Amino acid sequence: MKSSGKTSASPAAKQRGAKRPSRIASRSNGKARDGVVAAVDIGGTNLRIALADPSGNVLASCRTSTEATSSSDMVVAQIQEGLKSLLRQCSRSYESLLSIAAGVPGITDSRKGVVFATSYLRGWSNVPFQQMLESALHVPAAIENDVRLAAIGERWKGAAEEVENFVFLALGTGIAAGIFVNGELIRGTNCTAGEVGYMYVPGCPEEPANAGSPGSLETSIGGDGIRQQWRKLSSPELHGLTATEIFSRSSDSLADDLLNRSARSLAYAIYNMSLVLDTSLFVLGGGVGTSTPLRDVTERILQRYAEPVHPKIVISSLGGDAQLTGAIRLAMTKANLVST
Repeated sequence: MKSSGKTSASPAAKQRGAKRPSRIASRSNGKARDGVVAAVDIGGTNLRIALADPSGNVLASCRTSTEATSSSDMVVAQIQEGLKSLLRQCSRSYESLLSIAAGVPGITDSRKGVVFATSYLRGWSNVPFQQMLESALHVPAAIENDVRLAAIGERWKGAAEEVENFVFLALGTGIAAGIFVNGELIRGTNCTAGEVGYMYVPGCPEEPANAGSPGSLETSIGGDGIRQQWRKLSSPELHGLTATEIFSRSSDSLADDLLNRSARSLAYAIYNMSLVLDTSLFVLGGGVGTSTPLRDVTERILQRYAEPVHPKIVISSLGGDAQLTGAIRLAMTKANLVST
């Protein structure tokens, strides 16, 4: 693993045998001031791990690839190895680890600790991931959908700091939302609240999505959908551009047309969500969502749809660190360092 830390190191403590799991409930009640929490962001291609002090300040972090090792067992093993390395960098023993929280890109039941499904990680179906982490690491663990973690991060230290009602809208390869209403994170009956990539808005495909396939809105303004549309419009030498690169081609009429169509679909989706949720703020994140041209054009379109509400749009201030920041906060909550 590639890593970056502020200190260096004592070896991780050896595992303690069969009775070790009994420490899960008690470790967080020990010397919290000297302890650390672990945060994990599991992506379709990368795995990031961070250690933070009890106040949430990052002490060290590392990154590795999950492309060849994305099974749940292999990911747990990667997390174990990464934590050992980071604890050494921070001159902390294994006993100092208070808790761990992990974000997963898929439908996740955080209450039961189960990942129901994800199209980004092979073989992940009804995976009891929280239990797997606790069994392997012998500390309290929490799991959450990665976009909801990003919303937690933005509310803690980002563009929605202390905002009670807002939506974090992640536009990348896929599209999903993390929703806060009256200060509470919304998950829904089936843990699918925020799966807005399946939303239907004017101009998007009307065909029902098949199982495992992108939804209507995601097909239109997700990163892959934008690139597919661009390949049909542009010359072969421009086929490799990303969505943000396409949207930045201000003098290209084809790119400008695609930008305006994408912004219109996004504006409709945001307006409809604002009517249902009465949220005053939308935070855009993800590789596509952080495009300034997309945000600007979307705002202009929304000026026409200002009744009864006019939602404010901002770009994430945490960027790619939103999920890991949210995971740190969740790990702090799991270790009883903070209440929410």
